[in-house]
Amino acid sequence: MSKHSKNNMGKTKRSTDDLIDEAIAQQNDWQENRREYTRGFLKSLNMFAKKSQKNTENTQTDKPNVNSTDKRKTRLRAYWFPILCAFVVICIAIWVAFVRTPQPSRVVVVPNLAEPIVQPVKQKKQDIVVPEFDIVRVQNDGNILIAGRWLENRGLSIMVNNKIIATEQTNEYGEFVYVTMNPWKPGNYTIALVGAEPEVKSADKVFVYISDAGAANSVSLLMTKDGSTLLQAPAMLTDGDLRVSKIDYLNTGRVVVTGDAMPRLRVSLALDGKYLGFARVSDHKHFGLGADVGELETGREYELAVRLHDGDGRTVATVMHKFTMPEMTGDDDTYYTVRRGDCLWIIARNFLRRGILFSIIAERNNITNPDLIFPKQELQIPVGGN
Repeated sequence: MSKHSKNNMGKTKRSTDDLIDEAIAQQNDWQENRREYTRGFLKSLNMFAKKSQKNTENTQTDKPNVNSTDKRKTRLRAYWFPILCAFVVICIAIWVAFVRTPQPSRVVVVPNLAEPIVQPVKQKKQDIVVPEFDIVRVQNDGNILIAGRWLENRGLSIMVNNKIIATEQTNEYGEFVYVTMNPWKPGNYTIALVGAEPEVKSADKVFVYISDAGAANSVSLLMTKDGSTLLQAPAMLTDGDLRVSKIDYLNTGRVVVTGDAMPRLRVSLALDGKYLGFARVSDHKHFGLGADVGELETGREYELAVRLHDGDGRTVATVMHKFTMPEMTGDDDTYYTVRRGDCLWIIARNFLRRGILFSIIAERNNITNPDLIFPKQELQIPVGGN
């Protein structure tokens, strides 16, 4: 190996030793700094520590005349925090043992009291101030079944066409049932209830139409201030596509017929062969037709014909209705159920002769927008006020 190579290796070895020595020196400095930091941290925590025997001896050497009182004060200063903690723990233990622990139960002498008087709870009475109808039905044998409610154990009278026909007694629940002894003749009847004690008349009435065809075609209609409700619906008068659902005879001498048929065809009306007029069926298959017939005689038989005509005027369906004119009851109002396609103008024209009188119907039924009525809406028609 050449001399030049040896010199290079020697230089390399010396440089490595220098690096190692420098790293060792840095590590020693770091360890010394850590020891200094640890000494400072322990010195700061040494305030609660007991002084070492060496320090005590040095103290005694330096101050040989310190008495025992000073020694106690020094100990109290060194241990004040543990003593405070122990005192707090003792206070908590005393509170748990003597304050929080429930005291032994005491005997309380209760004076003798009178036994409470238990009164039976009375069943709340129904708030029925006037008699009410539940059922009015025309039976197959022609008799009429009437059931309703009022105050319990009270007498009430059944009034038909403003005449009292029977008196019944309500039971303990305020209910009553009455069945006629003899069948009623075909015709129109208005039924009301009158309480005996106190004397009060029912707010609602029931209109009954007894058909000469029997109970299947009879009608029972409950009339209230809010509208009318069918208690017994009749069978439809039907011929093919023509169906007559209701025939009204008003005390103004006007007949109104409503029903269903083929859209846009014509429906005509005739009484005893006398032509009364026609109306077109709406797009919703509903029609309403009203005509003046004058005053009909009580007890006389009439025949009403409703015919459906095609586009060429030929009759394609006919419904014939024979009836005996009953005695009028004098009621001023009738009721009508709105169908799809109806409007107040047409309803007023049929019932009140002129469509311009639609405002009378709107006012009676509290309708703010005459153009807005709904199917199945019950309308009260004041036919006696025009």
